[in-house]
Amino acid sequence: MNALNLKKGASSKSAYNLQNLAGDHIETHTLAVMVDNEAGVLARVIGLFAGRGYNIESLTVAEVDHEGRRSRITVVTTGTPAVIEQIKAQLGRLVPVYNVHDLTIEGPAVERELALIKVAGAGEKRVEAMRIADVFRAHVVDSTLESFVFEITGAPSKIDAFTELVRPLGMIEIARTGVAAITRGM
Repeated sequence: MNALNLKKGASSKSAYNLQNLAGDHIETHTLAVMVDNEAGVLARVIGLFAGRGYNIESLTVAEVDHEGRRSRITVVTTGTPAVIEQIKAQLGRLVPVYNVHDLTIEGPAVERELALIKVAGAGEKRVEAMRIADVFRAHVVDSTLESFVFEITGAPSKIDAFTELVRPLGMIEIARTGVAAITRGM
């Protein structure tokens, strides 16, 4: 089977191939899922995505209520509108899940991500990397004679733009945390 056949939906079990059948477009949604903070919960959530062929663009998890032992999972996923609704419904049915919020449709939300980016270079490339970092408000958190490690925080699109500019200047490695998101206002 070649990649062209997969894109057209031939013999693939992925939910993404429903796009061509239904004529819907692929959307990106940020979901906030409140769960029990216990062993195996993350594996069950991830298993739901993997078992049905759903894609995870970004995943962050942290305990947010120590006394209640609850964690918040923030998942950025893509799919047709029908697939997104199916993901939310299936997540809501998992036993350790308290609630599922689609931050993309519930109103304005703030999304941030942190990245560490290592750039090697000397001379003009080094100076240019520092200039770009200043424009993007990236901080140098490690420096050697051969490289810098920049820390940048912001919307995923800001990090994408920064990496595209420093890539030709000698970017050799990147580590990203994944999206943390919360709705604005009350």
